[in-house]
Amino acid sequence: MSESDGGPTAVQDPTAPVPLGVVRTPTGNAQVDAELERLGDADHLPADGHIEVYEDVHRGLREALDALDARPGPPAPPTSTQYDRRS
Repeated sequence: MSESDGGPTAVQDPTAPVPLGVVRTPTGNAQVDAELERLGDADHLPADGHIEVYEDVHRGLREALDALDARPGPPAPPTSTQYDRRS
């Protein structure tokens, strides 16, 4: 039924969350992309629920950055220069 035939009309709740429609461009890193997609979960929550999603995503992105730092690579240069003082 529709409004024109006397049926009920769909009334949207003005207090309901409205998606922001922010475009998330893939980065090519699966872990980062998954965290960015998680931001979409905030679209369906009231504003007071956003902080939990943002903190969760932030934690996941920090883990992804930490994982990049943990990748094997060449050894780090020595932190202090040692001199051979023998002559």
